[in-house]
Amino acid sequence: MKEQSVYDFSAPLLDDAPISLESMRGQVLLVANTASQCGFTPQYAGLERLFQTYKGRGFQVLAFPCNQFGAQEPGSAAQIGSFCQKNYGVSFPVFSKIDVNGPDTHPIFRFLKEKKPGLFGTTRIKWNFTKFLVDREGRVVKRFAPSKPPESLAPDIEQLLDRT
Repeated sequence: MKEQSVYDFSAPLLDDAPISLESMRGQVLLVANTASQCGFTPQYAGLERLFQTYKGRGFQVLAFPCNQFGAQEPGSAAQIGSFCQKNYGVSFPVFSKIDVNGPDTHPIFRFLKEKKPGLFGTTRIKWNFTKFLVDREGRVVKRFAPSKPPESLAPDIEQLLDRT
């Protein structure tokens, strides 16, 4: 059976507690592959600001650490969690480290890439902090390049939040 929405997936958090994305049904989601030692790592601060601004309106940020780009996420789950909290005050869900490309690609990223390919139709994630915006029905509506600052996504997020 082919997955129809992001709600068909689950993944473990940093503490290995599994989370079904079904539990986020009805929310607007921003899903990003992240890393602690990347030039884009300061985007954690922007992601947290977006989360704090919009969480009361049904918005959630989901971070998926990945070590596939320059080995920029080498730490353990505990180290990743501590880094995110200490340096950026991250309060949104951070999942266990995953692969976003190759044969071991996590199913959620296989789905996201299939629904919103990148430039020239490529499905490959090019770097850390590629971001996907998902509407309240679990449909992937936009894909953003790693260089796109989280704050610049606010109009797209607001547009989805305003839909009933």
